[in-house]
Amino acid sequence: MSDASVIAICGLEDEQDLRDRVREEMERAGLSQAKAANEIGISDSRLSQWLAGKYRGDIPALERKVSRWLDARSERARLAASLPSAPGYVELPTSRRIAAGLSYAQMAGDITVIYGGAGISKTTTAREYAAGHPNVWLATMTASTNTLGPCIERVALACGLRPATTRAARIEADLVERLEGTHGLLIIDEAQHLNTRAIEALRGLHDATGVGLAIMGNELVYARITGGRRSAEFAQLFSRIGKRVRLTRPTRADVDALLAAWEIKGDKEREAVLEIARRPGALRGVTKVLRLASLFARGEPVRLEHIRAAWRDLGGES
Repeated sequence: MSDASVIAICGLEDEQDLRDRVREEMERAGLSQAKAANEIGISDSRLSQWLAGKYRGDIPALERKVSRWLDARSERARLAASLPSAPGYVELPTSRRIAAGLSYAQMAGDITVIYGGAGISKTTTAREYAAGHPNVWLATMTASTNTLGPCIERVALACGLRPATTRAARIEADLVERLEGTHGLLIIDEAQHLNTRAIEALRGLHDATGVGLAIMGNELVYARITGGRRSAEFAQLFSRIGKRVRLTRPTRADVDALLAAWEIKGDKEREAVLEIARRPGALRGVTKVLRLASLFARGEPVRLEHIRAAWRDLGGES
């Protein structure tokens, strides 16, 4: 056998080995072929052809992309394994207040406004509530969905609709048909981004369908609804609010519940974490600090020096 034939055979074996590694990674991670192709940066059809040994394009270039993808996933898995696992959802006293507001809106078919600073478990609790109750839809607003059309489209997507049009009136009609009679709950998170017409459209959905409506966001949400222009712009919405949940800052009981979940018991550690919880970022910041502190502790009990080191690394004071 010639040297050229040996090299060709070795090349085919290497290519087959790479294909096998891709298939194994897809199976291990539960990735569809389309999802894997998207992560690699190639089309689904190119990946399909290559896996079948029928690709006739630039094979070395494609295989470099595949190899980089496999290496990147391996590195992410290695880093993830080195990080301590955060506890799952931790029910806090503040979380119970949020969940009670959501439950009231759904059971009564009413409107709840939940508002307060960032990092006080609003979004986490809303996701947990949605996961545990039927007919609950969570739509998160951003600066790009602040007007009527994008807001209604985002709500439709959250409700499982795929609008075939950008006409707000048509999407609204589809939403009314979808929501009416469900005894469900529509949760609008980050609602401070919405303008007057968008908020009024949500109120209109509530009126037309009887679906519960929870409007969540920072202090600006409630300030806008109850501010000086309330009578002109938000009179109908304000008159329909059935429950208000104002969240100022995490409580000691919230911090104690988080520390118990992380199995941290010292008084000095508790006071340090409580101080962090009072800063911007609140409970979200505490969770980040505790996870990093656990990494620093290397399997040992988390002590005050680990918490302080984690806080410094995250940009806090020394």
